[in-house]
Amino acid sequence: MTTDYTPPKVWTWDKANGGAFASTNRPIAGSTHDKALPVGKHPYQLYSMGTPNGVKVTILLEELLAAGVAEAEYDAWLIRIGSGDQFGSGFVAVNPNSKIPALMDHTTTPPTRVFESGAILMHLAERYGKFLPSDPALRPEMLSWLFWQMGSAPFVGGGFGHFYAYAPEKIEYAINRYAMETKRQMDVLDRHLADNAYIVGDEYTIADMAIWPWYGQMALGRLYNAAEFLDVTSYRNVLRWAEMLDARPAVKRGRMVNRTSGDPALQLHERHDASDFDLRTQDKLVSQD
Repeated sequence: MTTDYTPPKVWTWDKANGGAFASTNRPIAGSTHDKALPVGKHPYQLYSMGTPNGVKVTILLEELLAAGVAEAEYDAWLIRIGSGDQFGSGFVAVNPNSKIPALMDHTTTPPTRVFESGAILMHLAERYGKFLPSDPALRPEMLSWLFWQMGSAPFVGGGFGHFYAYAPEKIEYAINRYAMETKRQMDVLDRHLADNAYIVGDEYTIADMAIWPWYGQMALGRLYNAAEFLDVTSYRNVLRWAEMLDARPAVKRGRMVNRTSGDPALQLHERHDASDFDLRTQDKLVSQD
């Protein structure tokens, strides 16, 4: 364990701090370059990347379309966060926090911006009255789990994921601290799902869509190559739920949108029409960059 670091009285930015995202991380907000965002033909314009936070929204959009809500058609534009696209002037105008996903709702005049994944889920679900509890008494339960995810997942991603998979050096204390918290959260979820088919009883809601891309995919061994390290298969109730959602066609499609890693057959860098899922080839994916 490193013990010779003494924090300075006033912290200053060290641009050479290393790590997978060192080239894009910075302590100030605002744009770094001028770049307008493209706008397609559909009511919703999504600017995102297929990270767990981005997948939440594409799952909901695909589920809405599968449920017959034709008004939920959307264009999904790829924002490459490793290249700093989130700091373009157009993106910052949609999300001043420079994080994906960000949505422009063109069903209103003027268009309405919505940022933060949980806010986008609520905006769309309430707009169409879908994937919310049918019993109003369960709405607080759904909101509680939705906000649990929003508050807890940063410890998994920015905490465990960063120090285990991305940090320039392995720090025992940091990995142990965040591995412990990640496993505690998985246990919270596992205990809850022992008595519930979905996050809110027997109903599939946006709480499931928010939680699955992080904890469901972790149970399926897809995050940070850490399945064995975290003993994810021991969370049997989470795994049962994760596999159930993973089998849904809309979840499969949502997971593909704006994805840039893994099997090329499961990547759809941009989505502008339902037929895009059938037309994808590696050549087409490259041509869309």
